[in-house]
Amino acid sequence: MTDLPDVLHTLANGVSWITLNRPEAMNAVTWDQRERIMALLDEASADPDVRAVVVTATGRGFCAGADLRGAPSTGDRVAGDVARTIRRGAQRFIGAVLDCEKPVIAAVNGTAAGIGAHLALACDLVLAAESARFIEVFVRRGLVPDGGGAYLLPRLVGPQRAKELMFFGDAVPAAEAYAMGLVNRVVPAEDLEKTAREWAERLAQGPTRALALTKQLVNASLDVDRATAFAAEAAAQEINMTTGDAKEGVAAFVERRQARYEGR
Repeated sequence: MTDLPDVLHTLANGVSWITLNRPEAMNAVTWDQRERIMALLDEASADPDVRAVVVTATGRGFCAGADLRGAPSTGDRVAGDVARTIRRGAQRFIGAVLDCEKPVIAAVNGTAAGIGAHLALACDLVLAAESARFIEVFVRRGLVPDGGGAYLLPRLVGPQRAKELMFFGDAVPAAEAYAMGLVNRVVPAEDLEKTAREWAERLAQGPTRALALTKQLVNASLDVDRATAFAAEAAAQEINMTTGDAKEGVAAFVERRQARYEGR
């Protein structure tokens, strides 16, 4: 466990488990929690013993949005303060998930609203309990979606469906989220942790650097033209072929045996 009880952390079988732990607040995320989660994601990138990450939560809610208590005070607000706060806070938070060099699974146990929805959708794979809901809550507060929502949602469901979700702010049940492509799989609540563990430990047995490079390619693919994407793909494979896991994978294929990847 960490020294911050609002964020629990364990490392087992190559998987870093990051658990939001403010069930009494439906896991509305504070500034300190965000900083801690970002630090853990950064540590996961640099630690060869971490080969996959799971982000989940305790209680009935995954993350009900932002709780700004504890955020740095700026005194009297002047032009630029809000944008700076978003850049330093919500956008850094979501960027840390997208930029983590290990595959990140969201195990969504309940309501994911606002920045909580974006935290889940920024993950590489999303598992949802049947009781989970996703809510673009910003419009209910008269706000523009922040924390990368207008970047993430159109890439997942297309611009028109993204506008529908953001314009109305309706709760999207897990089954509907699956049908529209927001989540990878919906499971009974009692199977969520088990399924997340199975997926994460399977990823942890994979070629970790190849997965990192694949993640980078896919995340960048919708922002670049074909020539740039093809050049990045070739460069990534060039880098990947220097890894021990790539050599092992090719050798295992030639020798007709199961590859044994070490994440290096």
